Amino acid sequence: MTTFRHVLGVGLLFVFATCMLFAQEPLRVGSKRFTESYILGELIAITARQGGEIAVEHKPGLGNTAILFQALKSGAIDLYPEYTGTIAHELLGLQRVPPLAELNQRLALHGLKAGIPLGFGNSYALAVSEDQARAQNLSVISELGKLQGFRAGLTAEFLNRKDGWPALRDRYRLDNLSPLALEHGLAYDALMRGHVDVIDIYTTDPRLSSSRLRVLQDDLHYFPEYRAVLLFRVDLQQRFPRAWEALGGLDGAIPPAAMIKMNAAVELDGRRYAAVAKDWSLGQIASTPARPTLLEVLFDRDLPRLTLQHVVLVLVSLLLSVACGIPLGVLAQRHPSAGRWILSLTGLMQTIPSLALLAFFVATLGRIGAAPAILALFLYALLPIVRSTETALTGISRGMRDAGRALGLDARQGLMLIEFPLAIPGILTGIKTAAVINVGTATVAAFIGAGGFGERIVAGLAVNDHTLLLAGAIPAGLLALAVEWAFRALDAWLARCFNCGPQTP
Repeated sequence: MTTFRHVLGVGLLFVFATCMLFAQEPLRVGSKRFTESYILGELIAITARQGGEIAVEHKPGLGNTAILFQALKSGAIDLYPEYTGTIAHELLGLQRVPPLAELNQRLALHGLKAGIPLGFGNSYALAVSEDQARAQNLSVISELGKLQGFRAGLTAEFLNRKDGWPALRDRYRLDNLSPLALEHGLAYDALMRGHVDVIDIYTTDPRLSSSRLRVLQDDLHYFPEYRAVLLFRVDLQQRFPRAWEALGGLDGAIPPAAMIKMNAAVELDGRRYAAVAKDWSLGQIASTPARPTLLEVLFDRDLPRLTLQHVVLVLVSLLLSVACGIPLGVLAQRHPSAGRWILSLTGLMQTIPSLALLAFFVATLGRIGAAPAILALFLYALLPIVRSTETALTGISRGMRDAGRALGLDARQGLMLIEFPLAIPGILTGIKTAAVINVGTATVAAFIGAGGFGERIVAGLAVNDHTLLLAGAIPAGLLALAVEWAFRALDAWLARCFNCGPQTP
């Protein structure tokens, strides 16, 4: 028997070692939060799989240029589609767009490289509605400087990037314009409805063919060249040789007309970006199929994955908050002077915008994904748990505490055997509030590649797809209701067990 156990142990160890040896680290492809980047990211992933790479992950809509750059340098992703003008001005701080060889000399300092030009360029431009252009006699950007009260609806990234609004405003003297931050997917509708007067667009935008839109000429030649390329880690070729060979086939393979057609299939025809990328890889782009219904999008095959990711984000962050929040609440109740600081600091966390907190942890940890998202959610959930614990314990009468001391219980025993059972309903109220808050806040985690239902919401915003937005918002709302009902049931059960409060239905 002993020999058999030894053999079995050695065999299991061998199997484990073999699995570890052949376990392949996935090739991670990133993309930004706009239609073209979603499509290109999926195309890269499909091409790598066709080259024989089994484990390929596309992390869509990770955020703006700074987040993608940080993710690439940290190894959270291996490559993503980028543009030469953005690399030169935004990432490297250059005043011009040098040849690719010179760009790579500078990128090598970051352990990165750019290559495989995809075959098209995509520059920024400014556009107004055709009605506004005729009314104001607009044809070039310089003419905007003569107008008063014009409202510019610009993407948040364009408002802040080095080659975006600040330098454009100075170059054209556009101090008269009042810029508003606006998601790119919503900008065209806002322009057509008259909510804004001018927007920033991409030159591969499918709506440029519309007779209702006029692109203003860059008469001072401000915007640089933005050739689409792949930006990747320098060790990509050695780590994923099959993928690298396959990706070489994308060199010059996407002409401008094809990119515009793919963008149109998503933004105008309502197709999923993954389906459009797959069709292109097969040599075709389907023309205007029937739009998927809400039920079809809602119960798409990614629903189990997104549900699991969302539940894990909420559950892990909530458990961390409970583990820290209850002791902090006890400390706040036992020592009021410390309690004022504890409640003030946890309250301060609630005032920090969620995206700012996520960005802080991405920069601090040097990575994207679940870890920074869980830390941010953990901090957001602290206040209701700390406050409810402190309030529930404070509300216990002096007589109950005196009864414990009369029975010979010390402070710790009194807390565990008398005060905690009496405080459970109040503490659970805080935990329930924190859980429901985290279900909603966890949708923002998709901005840094943590997944969950927010992945659909972010994609829906990026491609202006209201069906996709609802397909992310509805399950998030249902999960919040499920959490609420689960805590009500738990509250009622504990009330019956401890007979410490009214039984809630």
